[in-house]
Amino acid sequence: MKTVSEAPRIWVTTILFAATALVALVLVPLYGIVHGFQWQAWAAFAVYGALCGLSITAGYHRLWSHRTYEAHWSLRWLFALFGAASLQNSILVWSSGHRRHHRHVDDNDHDPYSAKRGFWFSHIGWMLRDYPSGKVDFDNAKDLQRDKIVMFQHNHYLAITLTMNIGLPLLLGIWSGDIIGMMLLAGVLRIVVNHHTTFFINSLAHIWGRRPYTDENTARDNDLLAFFTFGEGYHNYHHIFQTDYRNGIRWYQWDPTKWLIKTASWVGLARNLKTVPAMRIQRAMLDMQFKRAEQKLQQSSHRDGWRKLLEQEAQQFSAALGEWKELQSRRYENARERLLAKWESAAIRTRVKELEYSLKMQRKRLAIMMDQFHQSPAPAA
Repeated sequence: MKTVSEAPRIWVTTILFAATALVALVLVPLYGIVHGFQWQAWAAFAVYGALCGLSITAGYHRLWSHRTYEAHWSLRWLFALFGAASLQNSILVWSSGHRRHHRHVDDNDHDPYSAKRGFWFSHIGWMLRDYPSGKVDFDNAKDLQRDKIVMFQHNHYLAITLTMNIGLPLLLGIWSGDIIGMMLLAGVLRIVVNHHTTFFINSLAHIWGRRPYTDENTARDNDLLAFFTFGEGYHNYHHIFQTDYRNGIRWYQWDPTKWLIKTASWVGLARNLKTVPAMRIQRAMLDMQFKRAEQKLQQSSHRDGWRKLLEQEAQQFSAALGEWKELQSRRYENARERLLAKWESAAIRTRVKELEYSLKMQRKRLAIMMDQFHQSPAPAA
């Protein structure tokens, strides 16, 4: 692999990122101090920025990269136009690279923006030089190459980008009577904010946060990042369950992208929303708890007594998973052959819910046990 100094510089992206950052840091505050910005410019910055951000999260990411749902052609056109306005490349290039990231996450030779190569590289450095790991290859995007909207945007990307990033802010500036102010806020500052909030998922979301579902990769859940990225900050969940249209699965978790997709399904603009069964989610969380409990137990002076209880919990966990798999097989057989009576099908669903609840309670018991490893001997079985 070529080092930073050996990889050829990509001057287009280098100049683009440097110029927009310089304008955002210098000219935007200077113009604000000298002339001030109209409310229309700030409103355009917020609305335009939200449309661009959601076009990346709901469109480029969850629709095209992961196929977590299907969208009406009108919604796909909206995402294609405002996704191009985000200046993050075409749907085809973006999604193909993101699929490689998921397949080879943390592999420095194949992950385009591997976090193991450092914060700067995963945040923006990977786009500034022509690294072998970032080579464009559409072999993993044959489905996208059959999508007419995706290919139209890809083939006319430059024209669409110029129209959305210069033409539209210019028209808004003429309407508001302040062309320069509108271009600075709805044009440049909006681009810079959209860029770095997205880039933080590639960098910070692989460095800072929790790993409740898996520690097999560097992805983290981070509530603060979720707030600024329309729900993309629940990245540990996403990397283990990438086919789920949700990233924040709890009702209280901030995931506007999930809410947009769900709302679109209510009005007929989205369908076939994919979700991961609750039992699989509980299983992933319990796997992590057992792993951490075993690690913590090694440091406990009362490890022998607690180990017996931990083994009992593990046996209960294994039995619950075995029963759940059996119930799932019966449910699928019923769907195929339609031989099972309705009451038995309802009984299966009820039992699955009971198993999900039992694993939830087991997670709570394990959390309590881990708190007591160093405090007291294990209670008698």
